[in-house]
Amino acid sequence: MSPRITAATAARVLAQLHHDRRTVALLLLVPALLIALLSWVLAGDEPAFDRVAAPMLGLFPFITMFLVTSIAMLRERTGGTLERLMTMPLAKLDLLTGYGVAFASVAVVQAGITAAVAFGALGLEAAGSTWLIVALAVGNAVLGMALGLFLSAFASSEFQAVQFMPAFVLPQLLLCGLFVPRDQMSVALEAISQALPLTYAFDALQQVATDGAGAGDILLDIAVIAGGTLLALALGAATLRRRTA
Repeated sequence: MSPRITAATAARVLAQLHHDRRTVALLLLVPALLIALLSWVLAGDEPAFDRVAAPMLGLFPFITMFLVTSIAMLRERTGGTLERLMTMPLAKLDLLTGYGVAFASVAVVQAGITAAVAFGALGLEAAGSTWLIVALAVGNAVLGMALGLFLSAFASSEFQAVQFMPAFVLPQLLLCGLFVPRDQMSVALEAISQALPLTYAFDALQQVATDGAGAGDILLDIAVIAGGTLLALALGAATLRRRTA
């Protein structure tokens, strides 16, 4: 890997995003708007909003990053950009890490805007550190980005990339404990949930938001989020092809 090439790749991706206003709006504004919508749905039930909204601060960015990055990487391949880049001294990890740096920068801004709306405008209250919740939201967004980059290798069209949302993300949402506590699920479903990265992302956010847990109390969850991100990037580099068949 070359830091110079990685930085150049990140700069190129950020420049492309800058000229795509709809994607920028999706990344930066939609999570905040969804939190606002959740607040209106739960109007009059502040305890319910406080219990649900903080975990969603990390889940909404995960979803949007997954969707945008899977399609963005697919366009790189189908549009011939990736094929041209790989004729240059560009390692696969340079490309994926550059994407990671670019979207991690966006994730910081995304989490900041969403947290400002939730904790400022909407009056969200959490038992734990606000900054830790924001940091977890950034980590979850980066995890969604890494998984999106990896799974884009298995799509041959944007339609197929979008299909990974219900096929890969929605089952994780259903099993992470957001709707039903995992210890109330069947043994088989609970075992499956323990192998899904979004389960640990949700657990970490819930512990901080409702139990006041600190970073030391959620080290396992943080390790799984970080490990899942690195594993997805490594698998993405291993499966990255110049073009989509």
